[in-house]
Amino acid sequence: MASGLYSQHLRDPKVRVARNLVMGIFLFFFAAVVLFPLVYMLAWSFGPAQEMSSGSYAIFPKTWSLDSYRYFFNSNQYSVKWLWNSFVVAAATVVSNVIFASMAGYAFAKIRFKGGTFLFFLILMAMMIPYQVTQVPLYILFVNKFKMTNTFAALILPGCVTSYNIFLSKQFFSGIPTSLIENAKVEGATQFRIFRSIILPLSKTVLAVMAINTFMGSWNTFFWPFLVTSLDSMYTIQVGLKTFKFANGTLLSPMMAGAAISALPMFVLFFSLQKYFLEGVTIGAVKE
Repeated sequence: MASGLYSQHLRDPKVRVARNLVMGIFLFFFAAVVLFPLVYMLAWSFGPAQEMSSGSYAIFPKTWSLDSYRYFFNSNQYSVKWLWNSFVVAAATVVSNVIFASMAGYAFAKIRFKGGTFLFFLILMAMMIPYQVTQVPLYILFVNKFKMTNTFAALILPGCVTSYNIFLSKQFFSGIPTSLIENAKVEGATQFRIFRSIILPLSKTVLAVMAINTFMGSWNTFFWPFLVTSLDSMYTIQVGLKTFKFANGTLLSPMMAGAAISALPMFVLFFSLQKYFLEGVTIGAVKE
């Protein structure tokens, strides 16, 4: 009855126009809110490379040029090094997560061992702990105990494998038919051979999603690199941008130019691999 009334109302052109108008206004407002920071960043990245006091920012610069990009690379000798540091940290984090998280996920999904259920429960519990809560013990461990300030190890090791990636891979591997593994065992294949020759070729989607999400998370991280680096030469790009902020003002355009450069890999990843972003939403939803 309700569906019939709903269909009857939709046949009225005025109702359809009103509905489409409301939806259009809502979507336009939502898109404007989401896109405004991006437009603001890109616009001011082409502004003049001069210090701006707080509260004096306009939406668009009065003059447009590439001076801010030149200033970003020329004002600090480590500007390119910041980008390289971010890439090294992100790449190492991606490789370690793809290797270790996929192996752990396979073990939890397809290998029966004592305490496996309890260990996986602990991983689920770890996923519920906010990332910020772990920063204090990690800081004490890496900085005070191991004296690893200003090292790539301090930047990479805390994120070398995450509980979320283990959970993601476990959910995906659970959907792979166990009969494939049993047949391989009958033929004399070891667990490592099964994992390398059967499981990994079937897991390109989840590995790609894992790599993309891990790269984005590592590249965009600010707080942890800020805690464990004090030398300009060890900054990541996100931490390096803070050097354009001063007590009485901000070099707005150079900062925005650096932010635009740091956002470029995210745009490339999304537009070149967007199908994996969509497929990642349904990973683990289909079971055997």
